[in-house]
Amino acid sequence: MKKQILAAIAVSTLIVSCTQSTTKTEKIENPDGSSITTTVTESHTGLVDTAKVDKAKSDVKSTVDRTGEKIDQTAKKTKENLNEAGKDIKAGAQEVGKDVKNAAAKGAAKIEEGAKKLKEDLKK
Repeated sequence: MKKQILAAIAVSTLIVSCTQSTTKTEKIENPDGSSITTTVTESHTGLVDTAKVDKAKSDVKSTVDRTGEKIDQTAKKTKENLNEAGKDIKAGAQEVGKDVKNAAAKGAAKIEEGAKKLKEDLKK
């Protein structure tokens, strides 16, 4: 328990010691010759700059959004390319099928012709 209290005191002392303050004094002179002095004191710990954190978050979000858009575009192009390749493959397969049928028909015709000649030769 004592260690936890000492740790809490050490952390709070560190935070207080890291606090930075800026004092600005501004003197404004009125047209009638009188002057007003204004003092503004700003203090912050210096540990976290929320403006920098917000900017970093914004930068990361915009980068993620751009990356998402690029991925979507690439996926769309890939889909189009695959569809086109599928059509080309189908057309090529149909041509090959026609060529195979023609070759088979020619081969069958030659076999029939050879069989006829063989039958005639055997009759002799």
